[in-house]
Amino acid sequence: MFRLLRLLIPALLGLLFAGCAGTRSSATKASTTRDEWGHRAGARGFSTVIIDAGHGGRDSGARSRTTGQAEKDLALDVAKRVRGELSGSVKCVLTRSSDTFIELDDRVRAANRYNDAILVSIHFNSGRSRIAGPEVYYWRVDSYTMGKRILSALSQVTPYGHSSRGLVRRRLRLTRNPDLACVLVECGYLSNPREAALIARADYRARLARAIAAAILRQRAEGDGRLGPLPRPLFEPPSRSSDPRE
Repeated sequence: MFRLLRLLIPALLGLLFAGCAGTRSSATKASTTRDEWGHRAGARGFSTVIIDAGHGGRDSGARSRTTGQAEKDLALDVAKRVRGELSGSVKCVLTRSSDTFIELDDRVRAANRYNDAILVSIHFNSGRSRIAGPEVYYWRVDSYTMGKRILSALSQVTPYGHSSRGLVRRRLRLTRNPDLACVLVECGYLSNPREAALIARADYRARLARAIAAAILRQRAEGDGRLGPLPRPLFEPPSRSSDPRE
């Protein structure tokens, strides 16, 4: 009997510890995207896309003199279209789904609640009337190729040459402060009469949304792929509302 117990006890203890280790591992699953600085390879295999429609409520954002449309409404429209394009492929979360005002820091806090996600903030631009075309802002190293993919996809939608700045490394509250890969996408210039007229069309906004969604899915599948080399890490403090504007 004692000999049998000596043989069984080590085996039972092994099973017990294996079960505990399995439970601990699943409970503390490491995130593929969460990182304070983001000085690492681009996001890949993420399970959630947080889509942030810029402005909202009392903050209308830019407004087109050509069409009278407000950035906040156009951004929400495109954000919902991106969600529709991604539906069935990845979980999508909207930071706002109606005409409501949300502080930028609250958007960051909401995004940081997710453990395996990326953040894409949707906007429309304004500037000199001759400037047109998409721009994408990023800050973190792990957001560079995602920004590059989205800019490339949007540039193919624009039916004429553009004079925008393209891909810009800029420290903003929605590019520097989140603890996950994040980009801010300016889908076009409302201050350019020809581009504003295009943006006013629902079919054009649908094309913009499809381009953004396709780039996100490609990033999810391929990560950085062959889009390197990656930019060097920059050690800068979080962005604040008191930061000087360009």
